Amino acid sequence: MRQLPEADRDAIRIAQDPKFPRWLEQVTATGGCSHPVHLSGSTTTLEGETGEILHHYDTRTEPGERLLVRCRNRRATVCPACSRLHAGDTFHLVRAGLLGGKNVPATIRNRPRLFVTLTAPSFGSVHRAGDLCRPRRDGGTCEHGRPLGCGTVHAPDAPVVGQPLCANCYDYTAHVLWHAHASKLWDRFVIDVRRRLASSVGLVQSHFARHARLSFARVAEYQKRAAVHVHAVVRLDGPNGPDDEPPAWGTAGLLTDAVHASARRVLVHTTYSPAAGEQELRWGAQVDARHLSANSDGPDDDAVAAYVAKYVTKGASETGAGLDHVLSAWADIESAQVSAHVRALMLTCWRLGELPEYASLRLRNWTHTLGYRGHILSKSRAYSTTYAALRAERAGHMGHGNTGSGVTERQWRYVGSGHTPGAALIAAGVADDLAESRRLDLEARREGEQGQ
Repeated sequence: MRQLPEADRDAIRIAQDPKFPRWLEQVTATGGCSHPVHLSGSTTTLEGETGEILHHYDTRTEPGERLLVRCRNRRATVCPACSRLHAGDTFHLVRAGLLGGKNVPATIRNRPRLFVTLTAPSFGSVHRAGDLCRPRRDGGTCEHGRPLGCGTVHAPDAPVVGQPLCANCYDYTAHVLWHAHASKLWDRFVIDVRRRLASSVGLVQSHFARHARLSFARVAEYQKRAAVHVHAVVRLDGPNGPDDEPPAWGTAGLLTDAVHASARRVLVHTTYSPAAGEQELRWGAQVDARHLSANSDGPDDDAVAAYVAKYVTKGASETGAGLDHVLSAWADIESAQVSAHVRALMLTCWRLGELPEYASLRLRNWTHTLGYRGHILSKSRAYSTTYAALRAERAGHMGHGNTGSGVTERQWRYVGSGHTPGAALIAAGVADDLAESRRLDLEARREGEQGQ
């Protein structure tokens, strides 16, 4: 008789436990989290004046004397359940900055708003999809004798797309250093847009904040060539942010001109290195700034929010442009399941990381992301709501909010994480069921809206 797999045997063991129903409630409460955090402890809520106990919870009555809570990892490759929740929060965060809601006034929809894409510069010729990869008519070759194109029309998902035509010509050092300074390049871009807006209307640059505020939310995405580019929603407000109307001179056209000019202008100089010299880092030549019109004359606001949310949950390994975990040794890079191009970028990160002039960049710590050190999503303070506010609102809807004037005492400690093989199998089923339920609910709501 064939023996059941280990995961199935473990799942049967868990299901036969008398406390299985309560354990399943915990797993369901985490949304089927793939790698939950295990906590032990208690929470006691007291009436502020009398000290009377209003509520007491202790994990000693729970299965295994522990409480399971979400890992909250944004990466779908690590935890599909938590990544879906994070994507939903990101969608509402970005959407609130486009259409209002979540304590953001709806009037922002009539403000100058752009959907901006900034790319990395070229670090060398790569294979491209379609006929963009055809060889030059003059049959040109690089200094290493390789053709400056190839005779193949590549499909968009072909593995070779994004790989260098000649690895010896590709500037891996510049690619890594550009990644390491991309966040600084963005900061200077935002500062320069403010300066250009001020100069274009005759304001002293230091007085810009008295008249207007530039609000934004941006997300980083890896391209096929393993270079990060940036998508951003950029909005012009009055000096106090969403509650203030922008000045009369603040138009979408003026903002668009400032974005294009700043993208061409700003640069970052790297620290001089005997091995790499001093690099001048800029944005790539491809810059797109699309006007988000309140009259739907352009990209749809919900589509933009969904687009940003989609890329927030993508891990580096899912895009083929790195890994989702830190690498601790040269051997880890050599054994990583990545393309030769990505491995070359990782090895470059590792080599540059040992140079004292680049110590502040901590490149070895960021080898798995090819040197990119920024957050996947970042926003200005006044753009919209926050992840913390969205989580608090969700907790309130679920009845986990505060209890008025009560004083809460908490004593918690970390006791572990993850699932056994059988528990992981059950949790994955719970996550799939919840996802399907949400999908059906969304379809029903859409059909109801269309029928009205």
